[in-house]
Amino acid sequence: MATVTTDAPAAASPYPPAPRTDLVEDLHGRAVPDPYRALEDVDSPVTQEWSAAQDALYAAYRQRAVPAAGPFATNRLRDRLGELLGAGFVGAPAWRGDRRFVSRRSGDQEHAVVVVVEPDGAGGERERVLVDPLVLDPAGTTTLDAWQPSKEGDLLAYQVSHGGTEESVLHVLDVATGALVDGPIDRARYSPVAWLPGGEAFCYVRRLPPEGLPDDEKQYHRRVWLHRVGTPAEQDVELFGAGLDMTNYYGVSVSRDGRWLLVSASAGTAPRTDVWIADLHAPGGIASPTFVEVAVGLDAEVAAWVGRDGRLYVHTDLDAPRGRLAVTDPAAPGVASWTTLLPEDPEAVLEDVALVDDGGDATTPTHLLASWRRHAVSEVTVHDPVTGARRAGDAGVVPLPGLGSVSGLVTRPDGGTSVWFSYTDHVTVPHVHRYDATTGAVEVWASPPGQVPDLPAVRTQQVEVTSADGTTVRAFVLARADRVDADGRPLAPAPTVLYGYGGFQVSLDPAYSASTLAWVEAGGVYVVANLRGGGEEGEQWHRDGMRGAKQHVFDDFHAVAEHLVAAGWTTPAQLACWGGSNGGLLVGAAVTQRPDLWAAAVCSAPLLDMVRYQRFGLGVTWTEEYGDAGVPEELDWLLGYSPYHRVVEGTAYPAVLFTVFEGDTRVDPLHARKLAAALQHATSSDPATRPVLVRRETGVGHGGRSLSRTIALSVEQLQFVADRTGLAGGAA
Repeated sequence: MATVTTDAPAAASPYPPAPRTDLVEDLHGRAVPDPYRALEDVDSPVTQEWSAAQDALYAAYRQRAVPAAGPFATNRLRDRLGELLGAGFVGAPAWRGDRRFVSRRSGDQEHAVVVVVEPDGAGGERERVLVDPLVLDPAGTTTLDAWQPSKEGDLLAYQVSHGGTEESVLHVLDVATGALVDGPIDRARYSPVAWLPGGEAFCYVRRLPPEGLPDDEKQYHRRVWLHRVGTPAEQDVELFGAGLDMTNYYGVSVSRDGRWLLVSASAGTAPRTDVWIADLHAPGGIASPTFVEVAVGLDAEVAAWVGRDGRLYVHTDLDAPRGRLAVTDPAAPGVASWTTLLPEDPEAVLEDVALVDDGGDATTPTHLLASWRRHAVSEVTVHDPVTGARRAGDAGVVPLPGLGSVSGLVTRPDGGTSVWFSYTDHVTVPHVHRYDATTGAVEVWASPPGQVPDLPAVRTQQVEVTSADGTTVRAFVLARADRVDADGRPLAPAPTVLYGYGGFQVSLDPAYSASTLAWVEAGGVYVVANLRGGGEEGEQWHRDGMRGAKQHVFDDFHAVAEHLVAAGWTTPAQLACWGGSNGGLLVGAAVTQRPDLWAAAVCSAPLLDMVRYQRFGLGVTWTEEYGDAGVPEELDWLLGYSPYHRVVEGTAYPAVLFTVFEGDTRVDPLHARKLAAALQHATSSDPATRPVLVRRETGVGHGGRSLSRTIALSVEQLQFVADRTGLAGGAA
């Protein structure tokens, strides 16, 4: 039995005492210490007392460290971030007949709203707000998770969650009147909605009732259901999922004509997708569909849909780690019948495709558009929809505003020659653009509703770095133009933030960021690293940074940091690392593996105890990414880098700010509590200059949050790194 002691590191230490034990577990013959196990229980008086003391410690730090003047003074920084976010947001349209639906946030709105734009009967248009989370909850703790209009545009299904839990509840409203006609339907977290023609029913995903399930399985056991609008959810018909992996996430879609139902399944976040198709015109119809395999049991990701031309299109990385597009007959959907339409590019990752036709009854495609990611930068090309050959010359390229990111290629469900997409880069707020396939022209179709702020002259460049094993890793470096010479070299070392993620095939593409621009505007350097584990270079790039290869991610990050120092961008005394969620794991590994590289670290909503991560939140769904601690070999992977288990007493650790959210149901805040306690106990650094702190926030979770809370968090994170790296702001 473990012996509990009160952990008071030193008489003069400002750190609150923590419940420290001598607990050491024997796991597959490995001795694994866990001295702060008691801090896993958020409801225990010991944890609550420790957390309250950490709150007081952080408040005391802010009282002495936050400047009263300059760009990082609280009011000034908050106002500047508000200005930088003041343009708001507008998304690409979802067309349904004469109506279009968009997500939009004006500069002063706390949350994005769903707007419908429709003919006003007098030759013009009118718009109405259909869903506003702040109307639903004036406190601002309700977030809009997803929405989907019916095929005719008469109904809108939408999902909201409360207090950061991400536990979506589904509702349906009448678009004409705004009246609720269905819901609430609970247990709809991460549920797509696939409407059937006519709007009388839809397919969606819902967890089984929790009664009768073990406590550690109540977040799982999803099924695909048929729901008829206006009937109790208890009467829904189960269509798919029984007998499959309990951690499966399901996708579901119905073709525009209502004939084909497609269902996809992925076990947790595994990079493999199974897909089935059912002909709803066959006997049994939607109430009892017969599913046929499109791709099942393959070590590949597969996305499939039926186009207006009646063909089945398949976007897959099967035998093509950077992606390819295949086509087949939906009546014979198996892999053997696939014909490759767009082959794999040796350097660019296929992101999305769109088919263009003449609209109406003319369903034969005339153009095929493809968006690609080439070393994290987007490009869009135009191809023959029959052969896949790229159009010659300028006709084969969609001109983009710069070196940035394209998201979504949207067409009207009833066809036509237009394609809409959103574009952004490091200094450009997202705008919606429209491509006309008839002329090849691109125009700005919708701008954010607010004022675009005056921005500093920023120089952005992409650098190449060699990682420990010789792999080339790229990073974007942003600096104020007057901080670099004509060749883009730094004039002098500057306080620098290095941001990374490196996991789950997530790509850090060029994107507008208010906090980044506020930092650069004040004279700092901001760097975004494209690490293995992400999706910037395709699925093999992802796999080279997962499971037993996870150390590659940290090596890549360290290599970028060392390059920044060697190239004169910064010094270890001016360098901070920053990341959240899986990126928080990255930061935890950076702090514990290379404490010499960093002056400071921001570790937000992190995973840090990699031996026990599966037991909390959604951890069990991530074993394909990290490994399973119940398997001896995989436990060794995890112990090799688990930040909580890499803390060494007497090490001079950098200043660390943990930011955690008590409503987080994805990554439990216990990770940050345990590593914070371990670092506070072990560090030999002066707590006055390199403190280990915890910022705790209630009423929010891992994902979406209100504008004011987003700004408040960014203010405190930026103030911390500015204080610890010496960035006071001002002219060069």
